[in-house]
Amino acid sequence: MKLVTFSNEENPPAAGLAVDGGVINIARHFPDAPRDTIALIETWSTWHERLASLKASKPADLGFDAVTLQAPVPRPGKILGIGLNYADHVEESGMQRPSEQLWFAKMPTAATGPFDPIELPRVSEQLDYEAELAFVIGRRCRHVPRERAREVIFGYCAANDVSVRDWQLRTSQFTIGKSFDTHAPFGPWIVTADEIGDPHTLGIRCFVNDEQRQNSNTSELVFDCFSQVEHLSKAMTLEPGDVILTGTPGGVGVGLRPPRWLRPRDRVRVEIDKIGAIENTVQTETSNDHATQWREA
Repeated sequence: MKLVTFSNEENPPAAGLAVDGGVINIARHFPDAPRDTIALIETWSTWHERLASLKASKPADLGFDAVTLQAPVPRPGKILGIGLNYADHVEESGMQRPSEQLWFAKMPTAATGPFDPIELPRVSEQLDYEAELAFVIGRRCRHVPRERAREVIFGYCAANDVSVRDWQLRTSQFTIGKSFDTHAPFGPWIVTADEIGDPHTLGIRCFVNDEQRQNSNTSELVFDCFSQVEHLSKAMTLEPGDVILTGTPGGVGVGLRPPRWLRPRDRVRVEIDKIGAIENTVQTETSNDHATQWREA
């Protein structure tokens, strides 16, 4: 199944199922079902068979043109990303292949929808793209052995680990340069793990204005998805709805000579086999109406 968060003029953000031609509004058919994606993931064992039957028996309630697809998990508890996890990206970075997993956090406020704009910030011109496979945790877990890691992954998405390179690389800590608002688009839905099968055989591609910049396969991961779960869960409790970004292949803007940064109106498309695509247009940073803004006179 493909689990989405959708909205339109009549519906605030709510969980749905993506099917041919549009979205099934889960609440319309099961008023007692959780509207929140994380709550639905947490209770998936209760809803899985009922939703599978719904998908098999009902057409879309709303066409894709009648809804906005939000980030499938609008506000993840955690967004974690691994660095230097494809050999060709290690090479273009001029760094050594890591012997240990290199992790950073992206703040939950970076999450944005699969077709929403991504912002060129006021404070930098070095905006870059990173096509990535993401997975979403489905069960609260700790100390998961690698051979059991498959059991705690709910599903998979396409993602763009948007990066502000000068902010990322000015210190040894990447978090701020990875956490600007709108810099974690993912989706367009969560494809449940049973539909993906082996996540380590998926083609992954990135296009900027229809020019292919990245082209690889998840078989090239240095540390695979299950090793990532094992490693992270040694340190922290993973919870339903946590989003894990699994690394980017070579071809990012900073690795080109000269570097090619994203500019306003650039379109960045990330495609992954068996999942689909997200596409985001770069726009100049706009003020957030819900946050106090300070500007010099």
